[in-house]
Amino acid sequence: MDKTYLDKFYKMNHAERKNALVASGSLTSDDLLLTKGLLLSDELADNMIENHLANYELPLGVALNFLIDEKDYIIPMAIEEPSVIAAASAGAKIIAQAGGFKTTISERIMIGQVALKDVPDIPFAKNNLTQHKNDILKKANDAHPSIVKRGGGATDLFIRVIEADADAGTPEFLMVHLHVSTLEAMGANIINTMMEGITAYLEELTKGTALMSILSNYATECLASATCQIPVDLLKKNGYSGEEVRDRLIEAGQLAYVDPYRAVTHNKGIMNGIDAVVLASGNDWRAISAGAHAYASRNGQYRALSSWKQAENGDLLGQLTLPLPVGSVGGSISIHPAAQFSKRLLGDPSAKELEAVIVSVGLAQNFSALKALVTEGIQKGHMGLQARSLAISAGATGADIEQVAEQLKSARNMNLATAKALLKKIES
Repeated sequence: MDKTYLDKFYKMNHAERKNALVASGSLTSDDLLLTKGLLLSDELADNMIENHLANYELPLGVALNFLIDEKDYIIPMAIEEPSVIAAASAGAKIIAQAGGFKTTISERIMIGQVALKDVPDIPFAKNNLTQHKNDILKKANDAHPSIVKRGGGATDLFIRVIEADADAGTPEFLMVHLHVSTLEAMGANIINTMMEGITAYLEELTKGTALMSILSNYATECLASATCQIPVDLLKKNGYSGEEVRDRLIEAGQLAYVDPYRAVTHNKGIMNGIDAVVLASGNDWRAISAGAHAYASRNGQYRALSSWKQAENGDLLGQLTLPLPVGSVGGSISIHPAAQFSKRLLGDPSAKELEAVIVSVGLAQNFSALKALVTEGIQKGHMGLQARSLAISAGATGADIEQVAEQLKSARNMNLATAKALLKKIES
């Protein structure tokens, strides 16, 4: 990738950006042609969901400056919120100057559950399940032999007992978990097929009744971590020294660790970046969000997903870990034209590489948000895009959009009424 063609990318017009991506080697001319056909056809959309009427579009942009595990990336992001892509790119640029992101991806193991109730003898049932573990795994793998042929499949079995709660009126449940390697797929259909394939056998072994058999989106055995280390001389801003920004940013992270009210907004900012890449890649952003927020509560209180500390040499250390059960094949990934384009832009990554990209974007997003919060405040970075959005809402088109937006930035009240008044003045 020749990054010189991407200088001042945000100042380019629509056509110039596409040409710059081709010139830099990030896309080919054929890839560029694909951008004209990213919309879903009615036929394809009608086969993706029920009762299809129309397609709801989101802007698809790219975040720049990402250096992840010593490899440069241009990252597709689908999102409607202003300043998210700019913040991710700005954070990544600083972190790239400090060596970029380093990631660690755990083994990609997904979890399936069978919930059993009315089990007459829990100790007997647990022992019987343990004694027949290999038989259970075999039945699960027999239910989906194609994943086994590719080198994946059910690998382990775990048993949990959820005690009855008289106050809540809940019964006792015996939970049987299977750990399943789904390889490049997220694996929901694989796991659901396996769990349903062993349900009758589990009932026979436990003398209980199955309530449900399904995957869990709390993928605690599929964790992705990203770290960065930033020297303080890259942190100074708006009259704050690098040491002051470092210390204030660390304190902001500490606040999000102890205060759930702050932690929710802190993590929402992280998910701004993560969900945008997950959505652009054709993966299930709802599953990722649900699992991430559950992971934030794993110790009994909802806390920040990221952590920021001071290194021994005074640098700022950032770290983010969360479950990321994404796939590189299957579902809409293989059929949605925009997902296919995103995959090409990323260089056809494996599922593990995609996890590394996504978790790094989350950490970059968090770094940018906290840095802005503890220095200039969050609104300044939003102002330009908010002003343009208001100008469009007021009815501005063409060159009038930028003219109204610029005047809004210095107006006493940045709101729709002011935008309409400015537009009327320009048009008169």
